[in-house]
Amino acid sequence: MILESLERVLEDQGSSAAVRQIEAGGAVGTLWHTIEQAGFLDLLLSEEAGGAALQLPELFPILECLGRHGVALPIAQSIVARALFGGQAPVPVGLVTLANRLQQTASGEHVCVRTPYGLLADYVLSHDGESMVLMSCSAAKRTSVGDPRNSTATLSWRNVAPVLRLRGSEQSLTAFTTAMAAALLSGAMQRVFDMALAYCNTRVQFGKSIGKFQALQQQLSVMAEHVLAGAIAAECAFRSNGLAPDPLAGAIAKSRTSEAASLVAATAHAVHGAIGMTDEYDLGLLTRRLHDWRMSYGAEDHWNQIIGKQILTNSGTLVDQVCET
Repeated sequence: MILESLERVLEDQGSSAAVRQIEAGGAVGTLWHTIEQAGFLDLLLSEEAGGAALQLPELFPILECLGRHGVALPIAQSIVARALFGGQAPVPVGLVTLANRLQQTASGEHVCVRTPYGLLADYVLSHDGESMVLMSCSAAKRTSVGDPRNSTATLSWRNVAPVLRLRGSEQSLTAFTTAMAAALLSGAMQRVFDMALAYCNTRVQFGKSIGKFQALQQQLSVMAEHVLAGAIAAECAFRSNGLAPDPLAGAIAKSRTSEAASLVAATAHAVHGAIGMTDEYDLGLLTRRLHDWRMSYGAEDHWNQIIGKQILTNSGTLVDQVCET
């Protein structure tokens, strides 16, 4: 029911045309207001707090749906942020995004590097090593990272105090961001694969669809393997009865989906040829997201090192670790 309702909203107000309008600097109010008023941001909150009381496994398809539509707003981040607030304080009005760590530089600035939707968000929820902190994005210097249409930015503050300090561990925040990003990547990769498969079945060359050629079948087969592996890893990150995903499972999911994202994007463009590079075609909207989300909250190299160190310090074999995770 919730997933179907969200699909209808995104098809109506979160279409590729609406995404392009937001990326071009258009108003975000219509889609955001609909999402907020429909209660989608409160999915993880208890019924007593006005939420839907979803468990983590139930949240996964919701986040995948947002990924499939290549959302141009921090809807997933706001869902997680409201859960992390845990009723400690009223949630501020506006778009809330997430950053793994609020770092302090040698010059005294506080920085959230490569923050998804940092150009659009009103607030960012992060962790400074002691507690979770809510920072005002309007008070930050916003430096665009990568393609500005993705709205990713590095945020920096000098002599600006947090809007709020909240109880919460950095581990829980990071586990949520990795699992969330993996689910978004999984959804976007599935949509990209569907587009590539449909194009191969309809594009005719030498009297038959190009999907009949063995070389393209091989590419699509490898692509499908990576899409499925990423989806399985991402779903496993949400197989938890707790309030937050398992940190190791989240790290593995982010590593696997990030690794797959580059290959899936490259193969999709190779299959589509020149049409896939045009601004009018929707493929670019999604592959830009794949490359951006791959880097957000740490790419595969970052998480592979952390996963390796954790496995080496734990007792038991690698097989034991995989089975337990």
